[in-house]
Amino acid sequence: MTSWIFVFVRAGALLAVFPLLSIPNFPVQLRVALAGFMSFMIAPLLPPAVTPATLIGLLAVLAKEAGIGLLLGFVSRLVFYLLEFAGNLMAAEMGLNLAASVNPLSAARSEAPALILFYLGAIFFLTLDLHHWLLLAFQKSFTILPVTGGHLSSALLADVVGRTSRLFLVGTVMAAPIIAVSFLINLVFSVLGRAVPQMNIFIESLSFRVLAGLIVFGLTLNVTAQHISSYLRRLPEDVVYVAHLLAIQSGPPL
Repeated sequence: MTSWIFVFVRAGALLAVFPLLSIPNFPVQLRVALAGFMSFMIAPLLPPAVTPATLIGLLAVLAKEAGIGLLLGFVSRLVFYLLEFAGNLMAAEMGLNLAASVNPLSAARSEAPALILFYLGAIFFLTLDLHHWLLLAFQKSFTILPVTGGHLSSALLADVVGRTSRLFLVGTVMAAPIIAVSFLINLVFSVLGRAVPQMNIFIESLSFRVLAGLIVFGLTLNVTAQHISSYLRRLPEDVVYVAHLLAIQSGPPL
């Protein structure tokens, strides 16, 4: 029974930030039921957990399991943060900052290119059955990282920081064609502005930036989709790898 509680806490924390299942429109009751179902399926396969003798010790173990679940969920959701950053960067270069809508993932304001990339990533996520593979990777995490286990280490910190910093790099690379086209348009209109001082550079260049940005966005969408697919396919391996890093006992306990 104790193992079930620990598994339920880790699964609930994972689903709280899991891609698509953590959106505001997804019922909380269904998320809790899914966490309970996962715990009932996984807990019988695990050895009996050592229950702390004190209430403070029990709360510490529950907090540790919740932290592990949140970390694994954060790693699995990084790709969608990447898509949102790349889309917002594209919108800023194309001048589409005013054409914003609500992002289903974060319930916050998001520009049109970011929404397109989000829906594209969601379609790949579901059609590639990655939600199933990620749940299987979560089950495997209990083999690698048993209940009440987990330690902080320098390797874990370096890996998480590296993944987060790579988010900005890859997002900039995805938006690089639109950034380049926007720069060329601004350069051309800057020269025209010097030649024809009466021309309103900002107003005249805006329509060209939007048109050229949309054309480049459409032409590079196939390459962007390949990048998204390759990053999504690595998510189950990334979750298992982070579980391995948590199992390394080279630092103080969590």
